[in-house]
Amino acid sequence: MDAKETARKILDESHIGTMATVQQGKPFSRYMTFFNEDFTLYMATSKMTDKVEELEKNPNTHILIGYDGEGFGDAYLEIMGTAMISDEESLKEKVWNEHMKPYFTGPDDPNLVILKVTPDSMRLMNKKGEEPQDIQF
Repeated sequence: MDAKETARKILDESHIGTMATVQQGKPFSRYMTFFNEDFTLYMATSKMTDKVEELEKNPNTHILIGYDGEGFGDAYLEIMGTAMISDEESLKEKVWNEHMKPYFTGPDDPNLVILKVTPDSMRLMNKKGEEPQDIQF
């Protein structure tokens, strides 16, 4: 399996990772639930969160996803990307799932927004001790 196929597999199978934004000139990370489509990542969040305010000021983000916690050799991705905040109804419908019910009334909840991250660069890390590999889109 080449690096791009491995990256696609990681994105398809891993849904929890960290997302960093910039808060008062310093990085700030939090765990997020990710959905993907052809290397574009989507996250549901409330428009009332700090991360939305931070991304409005600076749309650059850094994401780590895929590490299983098994130890040396667990492949994961480092993603540098640009985030866009969307309240587009079709995107909210697309991302909506039952796990969001404790946080939102439904895909039409006025506080629900979708963060869409378009990767600027992506690297496959720690694959069986191999050197990092850049993913070409």
